[in-house]
Amino acid sequence: MFTGWMTNTMDAKGRLAIPARFRDVLARRGDERLVVTASDKCLVAYPIEEWSALVEKVANLSQFNLKVQAFRRYFISSGTEYSLDRQGRILIPPSLRESAGLTGQVQLVGMQSNFEIWDKDRWIQERERIRQDFGDLSTVMAELGL
Repeated sequence: MFTGWMTNTMDAKGRLAIPARFRDVLARRGDERLVVTASDKCLVAYPIEEWSALVEKVANLSQFNLKVQAFRRYFISSGTEYSLDRQGRILIPPSLRESAGLTGQVQLVGMQSNFEIWDKDRWIQERERIRQDFGDLSTVMAELGL
């Protein structure tokens, strides 16, 4: 399971070292491939098996639903498969770096079955927004039975 936050540096070529803790999660799964895709404010990295399960679910949705079409065009189509290099890095292409506003310092955020890749400054802003809303979030989670 991917948990925790880690700051890392992405080099000028877009190479990002995946933290050892996250690489260990992939190794335990038996497949170190990742799919990285664009989200609204960050990138999302999925182990290949999680990505495959998500894509299968989306494939079963109506192809005529305009929201499903938009989701496929943005989220699914930007998915790029990676194998980690010998240094445990992936090379994030310029288009994905640009969509998430990634520059040098990035924050990797464990989200249980996947992890997010944020521009560090954008993550600080998002985390503060979440902190301010946490009382409301706690109420919703309680209503859901947590």
